[in-house]
Amino acid sequence: MALLYVKKDEAVSLPEYQSSGAAGLDVKAYITEDITIEPGKIELIPTGLYLEIPEGYEVQVRSRSGLALKNGIIVLNSPGTIDSDYRGEVKVILMNLSDKPFTVKNGDRIAQIVLTKYEKAVFVEKKELSKSSRESGGFGSTGV
Repeated sequence: MALLYVKKDEAVSLPEYQSSGAAGLDVKAYITEDITIEPGKIELIPTGLYLEIPEGYEVQVRSRSGLALKNGIIVLNSPGTIDSDYRGEVKVILMNLSDKPFTVKNGDRIAQIVLTKYEKAVFVEKKELSKSSRESGGFGSTGV
């Protein structure tokens, strides 16, 4: 298990798993005034969390399925990436895809985060790539 270090204000809630099998931890809004997201608009929502992520890991920020289904609220760049060398406040880009305004209140669960291990890529130039059954077939080339 990787340790995820957090610096926070006393009033900030730590992210929490909502069930024993959950991969994502719910994060909450940390705001002094309600933020209303109008239909089709985008808002940046603070969480009050500052993370120290182990090298070789990232934290992915994702939409909460309940918010998306019931209110049309998504994390715009989902999954967003928080790199291991970032030390600023975690903020979440929310977008309202519904036709109704949505108000975020302090303490609302607004997104989920997932700690993910990754490997660094090393690029090797080649004149030709190996053959495959798909070759250069793109979008929709493998069927519906």
